[in-house]
Amino acid sequence: MAMHAHDIEALIRASFPKAKITITDLAGDGNHYSAEVIDESFRGQNRVQQQRAVYAALKGKMDGAQGELHALALTTKAPD
Repeated sequence: MAMHAHDIEALIRASFPKAKITITDLAGDGNHYSAEVIDESFRGQNRVQQQRAVYAALKGKMDGAQGELHALALTTKAPD
């Protein structure tokens, strides 16, 4: 089952309520998305730490072959 962009944003927003979040459906198929998450909590963290935090916010939706979200290109950073 494919996910909708607003569902992905809601999951991320639950963990990062003040973040600027942009979700893009790359292929128009509901399976291949990109997400940009800009949040102050990322300041001082390396990229791996930031991305792990966002993946954790997805609560297993990308896990395994039966995951609802097939692919997510992720960009994370602290605000300028």
